This record gives sequence, structure tokens and C-alpha cells, in this order.
Amino acid sequence: MRSKFESYIGFAAKSGNLIAGTAACASKIEKRKAKLLLIAEDTAERTLEKLRNIAEKANVPVRIYGDAYDLSKMIGKPGRNVFVITDEKFAKIIVEQIDAKKEEVLG
Repeated sequence: MRSKFESYIGFAAKSGNLIAGTAACASKIEKRKAKLLLIAEDTAERTLEKLRNIAEKANVPVRIYGDAYDLSKMIGKPGRNVFVITDEKFAKIIVEQIDAKKEEVLG
């Protein structure tokens, strides 16, 4: 059974509101089109810091969650570890799902 997070990521991808790949995501953030930057936990530190800095300058929220294999599998684009959500509603829902999961773990 798919989690709500997986469903929302899938819906965002199918509706064209999810961008994958480092360069494409950086471009969307710089153009102020990004509403959320989602980075896989196993992303290289250099890439993580670069994108975090770009997102911070543009006031785009950042979440680090899951691994690249699982996230890219959810959207049907293998080998991707950086994602941008361009829709405000999807971004809000996905942030809520990630934050709720982290609260569950922290207990």
C-alpha cells in the first residue's frame, strides 16, 4: 500500500508540478518557480550545500528525506536525487507529510 507521501509525489509528477535533477531544480529555484526543494538523504554533500544556499536565497523551503533510489522510483525517473515542487498546494501537503513522519520517528 502506498503512503500518502508517495501518492502526493506521484500526483505532483503526473501533473507536471515536479522537476527532477540538480540543474533543472537550481534553474527553477533561481527563476522563483520553486515552492519546495526535496533532496534525498544520500545526495553528495557538495550538491546538498550548493542547492541549500540557492534555496535559502530564494526563500524556498528545503526538506531532506528518503533515498535517491526510492524517491526517483516514485516519480518514474531513475537516478535522480534532487526534486522541486512548483505548486504551492502540493508543496504544503508534502512538507506536512515529511514533517509528520519525522515527528513519528522522534516520538
